[in-house]
Amino acid sequence: MTDAESQELEGLRRAVAELSQRVSLMEDREAIRALQYKYGYYLDKCLYEEVVALFSPTGEVRFMGGIFKGTEGVRRLYCGRFRERHGQGRDGPNWGYLLDHPQLQGVIDVDPDGRRARARFRSLMQAGRHVLAPGETRQWWEGGIYENEYVKEDGIWKIRVLDYRTQWQADYASGWAHTPPNSFPFYSVTYPDDPLGPDELMDPHPALWPDTEVVPFHYPHPVTGQRWTPRERPAPPRQEA
Repeated sequence: MTDAESQELEGLRRAVAELSQRVSLMEDREAIRALQYKYGYYLDKCLYEEVVALFSPTGEVRFMGGIFKGTEGVRRLYCGRFRERHGQGRDGPNWGYLLDHPQLQGVIDVDPDGRRARARFRSLMQAGRHVLAPGETRQWWEGGIYENEYVKEDGIWKIRVLDYRTQWQADYASGWAHTPPNSFPFYSVTYPDDPLGPDELMDPHPALWPDTEVVPFHYPHPVTGQRWTPRERPAPPRQEA
């Protein structure tokens, strides 16, 4: 084999290796997208055991200003709080109860080694309880942002950190223009003082509509390459006594 042929062969090997890595990263992104979508489908139908199984043993959930750590903490949230509040103490959908929240606008970035990833998703929820179903009749909207982390364990992508920031809630009839400030019940007590509470509180806890904070982006600007930094926001209007 001549030197020219050797160089050409080496160039082909590098090209194949580069293309192989690019294909692998594309497959990883699609696997993570599917993982997040499946999370949404399971949660919509109150299938909490299936939800918990999507997490790494070292996973955690950040929700309502609280942090639920490890398998025990994740189970406490989904198979404790959520199962009690939304599932009437069992897994599976209940008649007349709506909890649909599509996972939208996924922006997924996988580390070059293909072992960890981060992603941002948006959720738009329609929820409520039918007038003929037992319990309080209610219907509401909710919008939120996920900034999640994922890890590949034994070749399978799992959720490492699920960080869901509710941005707003609104009664269906009156709408978001009439949502009272501070209407969302953020956690203030940790486990075990609260048997279904988080292991730790977020400090500061997230803001809620009509506040309009930006959930920090995990990615740099695609054109400038700059990281977004928080900016000063207008102060809320004074409430009259």
